[in-house]
Amino acid sequence: MDLSIPVTAGDYRARAQARLPRFLFDYLDGGAGDEQTLAANTAGWAAVPLRQRVLVDVDAVDTATTLAGQACRMPVVLAPVGLAGMMARRGEVQAVRAADAAGVPFTLSTVGICPLAEVQAAAAAPFWFQLYMIRERARVLALLRQAWDAGCRTLVFTVDLPVPGMRHRDTRNGLAAGGAHGALLKATQLLARPRWLWDVGVHGKPHLFGNLSEAVPDARDLDAFKAWVDAQFDPTVTWEDIDWLRGHWQGRLLLKGILDVEDARAAVRVGADGIVVSNHGGRQLDGVPSTASLLPAIVAAVGAQTEVLVDGGIRSGTDVFRALALGARGVMIGRPWAWALAAGGEAGVRQLLATWQQELRLAMMLTGTTRITDINASRLHVPLFVNSPNPNA
Repeated sequence: MDLSIPVTAGDYRARAQARLPRFLFDYLDGGAGDEQTLAANTAGWAAVPLRQRVLVDVDAVDTATTLAGQACRMPVVLAPVGLAGMMARRGEVQAVRAADAAGVPFTLSTVGICPLAEVQAAAAAPFWFQLYMIRERARVLALLRQAWDAGCRTLVFTVDLPVPGMRHRDTRNGLAAGGAHGALLKATQLLARPRWLWDVGVHGKPHLFGNLSEAVPDARDLDAFKAWVDAQFDPTVTWEDIDWLRGHWQGRLLLKGILDVEDARAAVRVGADGIVVSNHGGRQLDGVPSTASLLPAIVAAVGAQTEVLVDGGIRSGTDVFRALALGARGVMIGRPWAWALAAGGEAGVRQLLATWQQELRLAMMLTGTTRITDINASRLHVPLFVNSPNPNA
């Protein structure tokens, strides 16, 4: 048994791996294809060197900011994570409580386990809702109404998932494979984690895709849900559908999954209030560049017209600083909070976010920065990406 105290995202990842059934850990941890983009994301931030300064009065450092019009204690949002309610007992509920305690927004996934109403009952502040476009537009409208009624005022629409990516870990572990062999693989992995089985498997029920339980014929069956997703996720979606969505959502609209300057400009044209520079955490198209390498050009193109957030490979408060120095208004994090949730529940997520805020504050102090709005490319020792040519301009 590991008796050390988890501190970093890597510490929580190791604990999560030891506690979760393998198919759940690999679902959370893995990426598409050979996972080249997954690795590139974390390496991209590590390649951004900070410019340390001394003898600057940094007694009054403030990490507070606003994201999508919402006051935050630091520029971090808990990104939508599908199946988060399987990482810990009623996981989304624990996560939204931790986010509220840390003063940052939480985003509920369309394919979360806990439904909107349950998360609303636990939340102390407005949370965000993430949506995929579903072929059945009446279902989309119903989800929009439910989200609004639950107090959500920011909608994060994922644009980079016309079909799920090729995630080989899921196939190897039986998560993406139906039939008797897939069921046997998952059962074997469940039995190898009796603590999880008792805490989450038995006492964490119901294991429904809460926001879709009325739509999915057998919401408890992962194979049935996968078949429904394959049939309902809509690969025909175009910018005209985003215009339709804009017309039916009266709150703020963020488009998540933008990697190209021209797509960023199109997002502005259809009235998006913000974009998230994202490659889906390396889970969709393997071989695309890291988000760190693409962020500056996108900020240069549309940053004056819309709010730009970024995700992918961010693993510390120092990485948050790097993202802001490259032009992002804030960051979304997925795997780190889900690892912490699996490792230590609500308390684990709280501790991780507290550490990240301390790391961000320290990075600000040692670069001579006291306000979030003062973090820019001048805080980098060598602005590697900012002055690079933009092939998409």
